[in-house]
Amino acid sequence: MAAAPEFHLPLAPADLLRDGGPGRYVVQEVLPPRELPPALTAFRAAFRARGALAVLQHFDCVYSVLHHFGTVGVAVKEDALELMVHVVSHHSNELPAILSDSGLSHEDRTAHLNALKMNCYLLTGLMDAFEMETCKNSCLEADPGRKNRKNHAKTSGSLWEEEREPLLRLLTQLLQLDLCQLWAGLAVEEEFVSLMTGSCYRILENPSIGLQRYRLTREAVTHLLAVALVHCDHMFSATLKITQMLQHFEHVAPVFAQAVSLWAKEYGLKSLVGELLREIGQKCTQDLAREASGVKGYATFISELAEQIPALVLSNMSVLLPHLDGESYMMRNAILAAMAEVLVQVLNGDQLEEAARGTRDKFLDILQAHVCDVHSFVRSRVMQLFTHIVRCKALPLTQFQSVVSLAVGRLKDKSVIVVKNAIQLLAAFLSNNPFSSKLSCADLDEPLKKEVQKLKEMRDRSRPTAAPVVAPQEEWEAMLPEVRAATQQLFKPLQEGEENVLEVEETVERTVEQITGLLKKLNYKSAARLTQAALCRFQGEEPFISPGEENEEATILGVLKRLYTGSCPGENSEDPPHDNSSDEIEEVVQEEQPQTELVKQEMLVQYLQDAYNFSVKITEALNLISKMMYENSVSVVQEAIEFFVTVSQFGVPEALLGVRRMLPLIWSKEPGIKEAVLNAYRQLYLSLSEDSERAKAQALVHSLSLIMVDASLGTIQCLEEIISEFVQKDEIKPAVTQLLWERFTEKSPCSWLERRAAVMLLGMMARGKPEIIGSNLDILVTMGLSEKACEDYRLPQEVCNAISKLASNPKPALDKNSAPFRLPQNHMLFGCLSETVSKGFAQPSSHWIPFMEAAVTLIYQLAEGAEEICADILHVCSQQALEKVQEADEQKADAGDSPHRVSDGAGSLPTFLLLHLVSLVGQVALQQVAYLEVSVSAELRRRRILKEEKTKKQSDTSTKKQRPQSTGNETTMEEELGLVGATADDTEAELIRSICETELLDGKHLLSAFVPLVLKICNNPGLYSDSALSAAAALTLGKLCMISSEFCDSHLRLLFTVMEKSTLPDVRSNLIIAAGDLAIRFPNLVEPWTSHLYARLRDPCPSVRQTAGLVMTHLILKDMVKVKGQVSEMATLLTDPEKAIVEVAQNFFGELANKGNAVYNLLPDIISHLSDANSGIEEESFHTVMRHLFAYITKDKQTESLVEKLCQRFRTARTERQYRDLSHCLALLPVSDRGLHKLQDNYDCFADKLQDPAVYSCFQTVLTRFRRAGIKPETKVLAEELEQKLSASRNRGLDSTETCHNSTQTPMPMPAKRKAVRSSRHQPLSPANTDDDFITPSSRTLRNHKRAQKHPPRKKAIITFSSDEENNSEDELSAELREEETPTKTTPITRSSARRLR
Repeated sequence: MAAAPEFHLPLAPADLLRDGGPGRYVVQEVLPPRELPPALTAFRAAFRARGALAVLQHFDCVYSVLHHFGTVGVAVKEDALELMVHVVSHHSNELPAILSDSGLSHEDRTAHLNALKMNCYLLTGLMDAFEMETCKNSCLEADPGRKNRKNHAKTSGSLWEEEREPLLRLLTQLLQLDLCQLWAGLAVEEEFVSLMTGSCYRILENPSIGLQRYRLTREAVTHLLAVALVHCDHMFSATLKITQMLQHFEHVAPVFAQAVSLWAKEYGLKSLVGELLREIGQKCTQDLAREASGVKGYATFISELAEQIPALVLSNMSVLLPHLDGESYMMRNAILAAMAEVLVQVLNGDQLEEAARGTRDKFLDILQAHVCDVHSFVRSRVMQLFTHIVRCKALPLTQFQSVVSLAVGRLKDKSVIVVKNAIQLLAAFLSNNPFSSKLSCADLDEPLKKEVQKLKEMRDRSRPTAAPVVAPQEEWEAMLPEVRAATQQLFKPLQEGEENVLEVEETVERTVEQITGLLKKLNYKSAARLTQAALCRFQGEEPFISPGEENEEATILGVLKRLYTGSCPGENSEDPPHDNSSDEIEEVVQEEQPQTELVKQEMLVQYLQDAYNFSVKITEALNLISKMMYENSVSVVQEAIEFFVTVSQFGVPEALLGVRRMLPLIWSKEPGIKEAVLNAYRQLYLSLSEDSERAKAQALVHSLSLIMVDASLGTIQCLEEIISEFVQKDEIKPAVTQLLWERFTEKSPCSWLERRAAVMLLGMMARGKPEIIGSNLDILVTMGLSEKACEDYRLPQEVCNAISKLASNPKPALDKNSAPFRLPQNHMLFGCLSETVSKGFAQPSSHWIPFMEAAVTLIYQLAEGAEEICADILHVCSQQALEKVQEADEQKADAGDSPHRVSDGAGSLPTFLLLHLVSLVGQVALQQVAYLEVSVSAELRRRRILKEEKTKKQSDTSTKKQRPQSTGNETTMEEELGLVGATADDTEAELIRSICETELLDGKHLLSAFVPLVLKICNNPGLYSDSALSAAAALTLGKLCMISSEFCDSHLRLLFTVMEKSTLPDVRSNLIIAAGDLAIRFPNLVEPWTSHLYARLRDPCPSVRQTAGLVMTHLILKDMVKVKGQVSEMATLLTDPEKAIVEVAQNFFGELANKGNAVYNLLPDIISHLSDANSGIEEESFHTVMRHLFAYITKDKQTESLVEKLCQRFRTARTERQYRDLSHCLALLPVSDRGLHKLQDNYDCFADKLQDPAVYSCFQTVLTRFRRAGIKPETKVLAEELEQKLSASRNRGLDSTETCHNSTQTPMPMPAKRKAVRSSRHQPLSPANTDDDFITPSSRTLRNHKRAQKHPPRKKAIITFSSDEENNSEDELSAELREEETPTKTTPITRSSARRLR
């Protein structure tokens, strides 16, 4: 009987169809699909009869299923799988008994081995086929364009996912048997092991294997592979396979990390970790840099493995270190992350051995070194890792300072993500610092000094216990007789047996050391003999100098004395010999006495020193982070806000500045930033740890009151927005409101400042809920405007501001056309306000004017008939002023004029009274205009709309009763109604305008009576010399000009004259603000005076320049001022010495850049004006301005156009300074390929200027930046050609000028004579200014007409101030011009009609 053929596991399924040689199994026939069901039935019957060995006759049946797997039906596939599971399971149960049978024949063993191979081959083949089909269906399901994808997935995929785990457990059970018996006691065949484990790897290739629902499957795969590793020597193959899969399948990295961790912990396969890491470590770094996908898998595996088994990773870390120097940043990140996990989980704590501490410090050094990695992702990752280390308290205290310093340094990083993570690291340092809950430098400095002094005293007390120290001089005196005797023996002949064995060293220093050592050993004779020889050898060298008058013995003794006592110049740098002995004595004594207290004190001092250094670094970080709150990156801003919240909780005083600095961010357009600010204040002020609601309310009110101390108006407005948000969301409890009312009514004891802060907070809360004020209005009026409260007018002022919230935040009305909220004219509020204003008018108080302005504003906001109330106030106050004048006239004979009184010859008045009167007039005038333009206009429109709606309803009702008209007529009627509405708007606007023009300042109105007084004060600054009065009068003049265009037109020259010539900065600032308002209200009138507004940008006073910058910013951005070359004056503010003014200019150009191409369009004019020698701008300042402005040029087309324009400007440039300025501007542009072509095309424009080293350097910079940006091969030739031309032109020097002349035929302009440049960029204020500057500019048409006729200029009137001659007549004191000298109106600027606004 022939032996049964042996089954060899094939490399590919098709190998079984080919004859592999004698004695090898070959598939006889592949059955067609239709014959497979009966064949499977026959196999099942044979299995029942013969067991697992039935496969020997029926292998071809199941092999045919695998062959036709893509075409056969689902039932056949499932039937085949079910059958093979039964067969393998049965065989697995039979094998233990068979393997333990010692009498098993060779034929039976071979049969079972072949059956095992066949069964496992068929089962794993079916498993792989089902797995591939499932993966394919999942891909189809993910395709949105595929129909019926759900049905495809459910055909066989759902069954397979249920069967997968039991099958893996079955294979695991099979591998756990002692299968080597089937191989005659040898190792299990490697192909068989690969067959069994291949299905595991195939399953892991499925991208969905990482999902939670497949957790049991992953565990089954892990255990199967573990059994193969333990029982079947699968280590080498597994290492290669896992490494390969990590490279090609990113999703398997976490799965394998978990599996390897399990194998190492539960199966003892720790060597596999080393093999895998060694395999990864041996990968070529250059190859990894090119294969991003493979690197990602390795990196994830390393970092995940380090989290789970950090100790094993630590023992194999050395093989990974070469990748830290590789190009792949992902590998660097992974290895650094592994180090961090090792530091946290293994090398953590104070009980580490010396070797472990060395490793820890080395890892920390590596992490710190990569804080400055070339890749921003690595730098940010290291910041994250240090954050993790700090939060886990794994950073040694000795490393705190260095890591904090690195984090502070990274705050200046160019990468946003690095800065963000650096802020997070510093916040983690704060939250986990081991020093103190309060980190104020001031609080830590005092204890540190105290403890240092205490330590010094303790050390001083320990020193006297040491043995008395003998001075070197005393020692020498004691040993001198013996030394002298030894020296004298040198001059005697040598005795028998005595030899001079000492030799002099080669250098003086070594000889000195030798002699000193002999003296310490008491070998005086040898020391003297050596000194004698050294005097001969080193004649004349220190210390071997022999004075001529001394004998040799005295010389030797002198040298020995100097050497021993350490007094010779050559030994000054060394410690005297006795110091060592004294130190030893001190150490012995200190060791004998108890050292506990001293050691404790030293540790305390070191602790306080570390805490102080840490606090200093945090304070340094605060200054940097506070500047980041206005960065463009939202995430950085959010981190900065969160950081300041953390810092505030640790009591750092500088944190309050950051908390205030974040306030304006509440107006941010980014919802994330606004919410971050709200959360910050919510954490700081609302999330309090107090137990009771009352205690929380007190803490909240106290904290908010501290913010408002010395706060600016802008800060208070921001805080009001935040508090109103909290109130609207009901986050501020009623207990807070109750406490504020108690403080205001003095039921709860508090200071005057706290009472004022309570009113301010109530007003802020009323913005969110007006009923907070409305329900207690009577209390507010009674208590806030009482006589006692008016001792300091700041409280009544805040009361007025709080009540005004009723007008600014009315309750939302059901009907949008409902009447506005107003109080009757006889309400007690207005009576109290009138009385308080009138009483305070005659009292000198610096706070009365702000209160009066708030009171008048409130009256116009809330009162019915506000103009009557204010007229009464004006009448009463003016009456008081007249009474004072009469009293002064009566007492004039008895008393002389007081220096605090002003006099005009007819009478005298206290200065403060005149100041109050002028301020009151101005405020009433301004509020009257606002009342007419806003309130009255809105009320007229509301009433008209109501009337139109009522008429329309009536017409609709009548139309329904009549026959419907044609559609065309209806359309015409609607158009007519719309036209009528627009006309009505214009009519109402014209009515308001006519009232302002004709009624408010005519002789009948009360305001007109005060106009001469205001004009007289403005016209006579010498007579009315008080600065506050002058400023108030100037401001009132501006407010009066707001009323009427006619009045404004006739007094504009006076306003601008005072603005230019006044020596008081407050006056100039007030008039700039007034002129800005007038430019918006009467743009046609102010337009000829625009140059005088720009001139204030060079005012010598910083506050005036800042005010002018703010006003011009608003006017230009609102398009109320024409922007031409004069905008260069705004650019000069970028180099202002005052930081606040620079910020104003930066904000202006930042907003201007958002308006399309505005900055690009203005750049040529700005460059022309600032590079002019007469501009007074230094070259370095010009560079600063241009660097800022060119940062807004980001579009390629703009860059190309500017390159061409700047090149063309070289033709018209007249000075070397202009050449340098233009070339510097070119160097600031990011030149593209097309820009380089523009440079080449316009080369002749600047070729002759290249002899200037600065110009040539700038063009070299352009080419260098172009190369760094990465150039295309086709433009590389162009760049090299241009560089050669630049070099040639520079070397030719003057010859290049002739070349350009011949080639372009463009004559070069002659250099203009340079005018003298002022040393200061600001205009000095001097009365010697010519009056030609203050003549009203004529319109453009009139100027052209005069130029055509060539009329000689008319002589202008000379303006004089009374400060020059105080005794001039009243006509001479006037600063007004005659009628023919007033400005001629320009072509009107079209104003937006009311129809467009609506």
